[in-house]
Amino acid sequence: MTTSFFELELPQELIDRAKAGELGAFERIYRRFERPVYTLALRVLHDAEGAREVLHDAMLKVFQRIGQYRSDAPFWAWLRQIALNEALMRLRRERKLDDDADVEYIADEGAPPWVRADALALERALGELPALTRSVLWFYHVEGYSHPEIAEMLGKTVSFSKSQVARGTARLRVLLEVVPDVDTPDGPHRPAGAQHERPSSSNSESMSCLIETPALS
Repeated sequence: MTTSFFELELPQELIDRAKAGELGAFERIYRRFERPVYTLALRVLHDAEGAREVLHDAMLKVFQRIGQYRSDAPFWAWLRQIALNEALMRLRRERKLDDDADVEYIADEGAPPWVRADALALERALGELPALTRSVLWFYHVEGYSHPEIAEMLGKTVSFSKSQVARGTARLRVLLEVVPDVDTPDGPHRPAGAQHERPSSSNSESMSCLIETPALS
């Protein structure tokens, strides 16, 4: 099961103090979630300046709406949804959420192409993907959203979400020059120069190298 890197617990007492208007308490919340919000925005937008603006706007809304938080969901999940809405709103303004109609979903049974990629190569490859495809890959593999949840957020269908994951994975294979293993008499064939690596235990772990992002300043 995927664990969101937003999943940071806060003492209820700290949340209550922030609700009461204590700026020091909100400052602690801001510092706690500054990195996850910025990272999410950066992965969606692939633009550092835009990500900083999303961070500012999202945390301002958290400050303005914290009195509406009712503890029926974890605080981190409530805050993440605000940040996600801000990032998607920016994509809509830039008309980057428009994409092709649903395409037939084709299952990809091979190992994810990023398993053997280093962080820098994966960073570059993700930057080559359309914003919508990149966002769906991140929501699904790192944040742990299901296809129905992604479809609802984007106003698309479940098959659309699945097709974006399949399409993005296929495109990353090309960009990372990953050739699926082929059994030969001497064992699995790998591209020249590739090292034998232990398979990743999960897709989310294999992309975890991208959670660390450049400095915010």
